[in-house]
Amino acid sequence: MLYRSLLRPILFRLPPETAHELALHSLALAPGLAKRFFSQPAQSSFGALQRFGLTFPNPVGLAAGFDKDGVALRALAALGFGFIEAGTVTYHPQPGNQRPRLFRLPKDQALINRAGFNNEGAAAFLRRVARHKLECVLGVSIGKSKIVPLENAIEDYLRSFEIIYPVADYVAVNVSSPNTPGLRDLQRPDQLAALLRSLQERNRELAESLGRSQPTPLLVKLSPELSREELEQIVDVTLRTSVAGLIATNTTISREGLQTCSEEVAAYGDGGLSGRPLRQRSTSMIATLYQLTGGSLPIIGVGGIFTAEDAWEKICAGASLIQLYTGFIYQGPSIANDINEGLAKILAREGFHSLDEAVGTLAEELSGFV
Repeated sequence: MLYRSLLRPILFRLPPETAHELALHSLALAPGLAKRFFSQPAQSSFGALQRFGLTFPNPVGLAAGFDKDGVALRALAALGFGFIEAGTVTYHPQPGNQRPRLFRLPKDQALINRAGFNNEGAAAFLRRVARHKLECVLGVSIGKSKIVPLENAIEDYLRSFEIIYPVADYVAVNVSSPNTPGLRDLQRPDQLAALLRSLQERNRELAESLGRSQPTPLLVKLSPELSREELEQIVDVTLRTSVAGLIATNTTISREGLQTCSEEVAAYGDGGLSGRPLRQRSTSMIATLYQLTGGSLPIIGVGGIFTAEDAWEKICAGASLIQLYTGFIYQGPSIANDINEGLAKILAREGFHSLDEAVGTLAEELSGFV
């Protein structure tokens, strides 16, 4: 409540990226403050959740994009998240697209961003993150460097993968950002299969060299613009390449149904839209993926999650974990704890003994694809 009544109005007077950097670096400089004022045990009444060989203390995660370079992971982990996905990291350091590249749509509780994978590069990420052991699961999102041609994307992903491998509990392969030209072409079945086969081969080699019993779980993050036919093809590829899970969804290029006036939206230009307007589309896609996989692949649901009810909808659609980003910006640092407490109450109210029992229970009803 303090955040929404006092801090958010101050931050929202600043340009969005300036506010983001201020918040991120404040957390980085004073991780103890986050722990003192906002921390609650990440463990919840859900018990330990087993997902793709990892143990999660609760189902609420922070999505990639908030902390691209891993500068504030300890402070973020203290806010009650069961896992954090850092990045997206690229092999080559890159400044991203020209500013301004982040825009707020308060009437829609949404953001538009065209950041373009701005980050300091995989090597800098490793040096920073290797210093500290996190108290929650750490996923690392990797993407294609902008200067690398699409035909050389596999080698570029492999270089990032090798570097961040020692610190990543799981790796998310980002082939769905709308802000790197041509990136979404990597979701085509032939392109995706070649990329995932190469990553999994290197995954097995690295696991063996490090004496690990199992390779690192590899997940794929998908675009909300995919059709049912495209999802069917992607599911076939991911099952054949032993992908551990799917992340649905990335931001959308659609501008349909916004309350913000069209002239203002048009003035912001290109970029991915996140937040409330994405909720229904991402939920529908999660439900479709759950049906297509028969529940065999864990799905991380992301898109328009602000409350425990939003998270519950994603879980009933088929998500076994959820992530948020825009909700964190609008609701503040208590959001993970608020959602976890709310989910526990909903679980009891609906008569489920465990979160796993609820996963996918409404998939058929919530799937909007034909």
